[in-house]
Amino acid sequence: MAATIIDGVSFGNRIREEIALAVANLGREGHRVQLNAVMVGSSPAGEVYARRQGEACRAVGIGYELVTLPADATAARVRREIAQLNENNSVTGIMLHLPLPAHLDATALQYQIDPVKDVEGVNPANIGYVVYGHTLIAPCTALAVIEMIKSTGVTLRGAEAVVVGASEIAGKPIALLLAEEMATVTLCHIATVDLAAHTRRAEVLVVAVGKVGLIQGEQVRPGACVIDVGINRVRGVDGTMRTVGDVDYESVFPVAGHLSPVPGGVGPVTVAMLLKNTFRSAMLGLKGSRV
Repeated sequence: MAATIIDGVSFGNRIREEIALAVANLGREGHRVQLNAVMVGSSPAGEVYARRQGEACRAVGIGYELVTLPADATAARVRREIAQLNENNSVTGIMLHLPLPAHLDATALQYQIDPVKDVEGVNPANIGYVVYGHTLIAPCTALAVIEMIKSTGVTLRGAEAVVVGASEIAGKPIALLLAEEMATVTLCHIATVDLAAHTRRAEVLVVAVGKVGLIQGEQVRPGACVIDVGINRVRGVDGTMRTVGDVDYESVFPVAGHLSPVPGGVGPVTVAMLLKNTFRSAMLGLKGSRV
């Protein structure tokens, strides 16, 4: 029995359609959704990402502006820029492009973003709200994973869920949101002994490490819902580069009940969640939310 593939492209497009409708309705009430992104320094890849981000926003009616600072900008300069955006009522959402130049502390600067305008959900205050079951804005990747699992019809309440990878932007927030859904969660990391013993019992398995082929078919419980968050670039036998995940697709596909592919899985839904968070930030601002 082969896995049912979770089509992130189609799922993400449905979310985008819902956001476009919601943004249009808000516009008819005289309110605009505006995302401003801050980029320190530039690179070809970063510029392409920012351009695509702007296109995604405009496609659903969200205004987008990229604020570019020089690579040698001081932390004080970046803080001033973020403070100005925090105070600007016409800006409803803010994000800080990563990676930053080596002399800047990403966590310290993300902490400067108003939690209500923090569309990526990376401000430590927003992570804290998830811990206390009062989620304001959650990290986009974590939200994408939860929504993809729910789209399969898998029941999370009481399910054995295993998250492999304990990063601050993916693994840990995913584990917290799964716990909020009343799943029984195990968080595995570099110090975990006998990883396979944990993954084989998982009804829901989320892998977010960044290591090619980390999870093989024999490590997966038959019928499990497997979400692959990993993004890795590898060279194929023909010499061309391709994108693969952390899960060995060929060996896991015949075992799992549901499987997200890479590419075409979590990535497109994460982009859709950024748009959804941007709309949510605008609504929170209209309601006068403060933290």
